[in-house]
Amino acid sequence: MCRLFAYVAPTPSAADAELGPAGIESFVSLAQVHGDGWGWSGIADPGAAPEVQKSVRSAAEDEAFGSAIAAQARAAMVHLRWATLGLGVQDDNTHPFLADGISFEHNGSVKPLDRVRSMLSPASVERLVGQTDSEMYFALIREKVADGLPLPAAALEVASRLRATFPASSLNAILLDAEQLIVVHASAGSSLDEEDIAEILAYDLPDEHAEDYFALRWRRKDDGTVLIGSTGVAGTDWEALPPESVTTIRLADGHATTESLFAAEARVA
Repeated sequence: MCRLFAYVAPTPSAADAELGPAGIESFVSLAQVHGDGWGWSGIADPGAAPEVQKSVRSAAEDEAFGSAIAAQARAAMVHLRWATLGLGVQDDNTHPFLADGISFEHNGSVKPLDRVRSMLSPASVERLVGQTDSEMYFALIREKVADGLPLPAAALEVASRLRATFPASSLNAILLDAEQLIVVHASAGSSLDEEDIAEILAYDLPDEHAEDYFALRWRRKDDGTVLIGSTGVAGTDWEALPPESVTTIRLADGHATTESLFAAEARVA
């Protein structure tokens, strides 16, 4: 499980500026639990390929994290990892993943792994470099893009398919390519187990972090910047993203569109 933050801005900005002092403090405090690595991905200008910086160190202890979130970008996303039991804390398992001009980060656990892997083509299996379900989820989306689907449609179709197969899994994810930032908010049936809740409550973290762990929120600032955040990230005027949906935000103008996973299910059926 993980924490996510992202933004799309009309002019170059940085994650630390968009979070603000209170937001940075609350976000870094979440690394007390989500301390199994961090990652950043951003795009300097629409049309450019995303870049990635990441580390297996805790964001609270790694000076490089501060440098990464200060990087100027028109759009960027940040990830704090809480490794699923049995999946190693190593670079190949650290988000965001980057391949084929797309970066991807995920908050959730899709199990069993063998069942997820069986959904991939042999070629995709050979390209896997780590052991996570998240990388497999990303590979499924890239298969659909390779088949000719636009990235938002590919994310919608794959999330819908995974939802049908794994009804209790959190599929929350953020993707970034040269033209758009895409947010999958698909965790309506997901919940933390008692052991995870106990671990969270052992630290002084925002109450909502445990109460509504898988929720994703968003807000649009007066200048048109769109922010996306997991619970536990400080700030006011957050609104819940529509449940079981995929939202696409264009980098060029910040225009956002949302489509339900259930609409994709109907088309597939």
